[in-house]
Amino acid sequence: MARSLRLLVLLILILILMPAVSSASEDDAVAEVAPTESAGTQDDLRGHRYCEVIAAFRSGFKARLEVYNTFGLNDCPGDLWEELDGDALAEEFDAKTVKLNGPRYWVVNSMERGEEREGKTADFGGIEMALGAVMTVKGRGGQEPYSENTVERTTPTTLIYLAGNEVYELTSPEGEVYRMQSYSQVVDPKLVIDDLKSLGARLELPEGWSYEARVLADDSRLVTEEEAYVVTDEFKNAYQRVTSHD
Repeated sequence: MARSLRLLVLLILILILMPAVSSASEDDAVAEVAPTESAGTQDDLRGHRYCEVIAAFRSGFKARLEVYNTFGLNDCPGDLWEELDGDALAEEFDAKTVKLNGPRYWVVNSMERGEEREGKTADFGGIEMALGAVMTVKGRGGQEPYSENTVERTTPTTLIYLAGNEVYELTSPEGEVYRMQSYSQVVDPKLVIDDLKSLGARLELPEGWSYEARVLADDSRLVTEEEAYVVTDEFKNAYQRVTSHD
């Protein structure tokens, strides 16, 4: 009993003396720059290329992920993208990890924001990207396929899928439906949008999960006010939970 008590006291002392995680890493570790690029207005985003840089910082027992993307600024120049090094960026920003997520391609037809994006713009090896979302996850939640993550949107966002277009949906054992918002060439560089119809045959779906490709009879608008709930599959394709739509 005495030995157990001594161990408990020692553990408490260790926790008290542990250095706090600096809030600076959450606010200004990635330097802000004035944007100089604009990709212009896209009439139809479906098939439009973009890339993401995801910087992870420790925040207590959780990880805080800052997600930067090229959307609205450029189409992720391939020569510059190939030169980026995630480990070097992590060292530069004093981040736990930096993941290079791309190239990616939109499956949505268009997107609406309630106001102009307020997230800062940063420069990654000559590629300008804007802070599009912040994610807070526990443990390995941000890395595991089919594990739901909460994404805090910087502005209200509506994803628009037009009638006559094919959509790709995962359904969980609890009946939650997640619709693909973008597909990725990170794992399979040859993956194209025409492959998504039969993608279900390639997925190693957990028990109770299903995948379906279907054509929309009507326009569909997925509305996100402050938080979106996102999962990925093993190819790093991204799906958003259908919670509010009109």
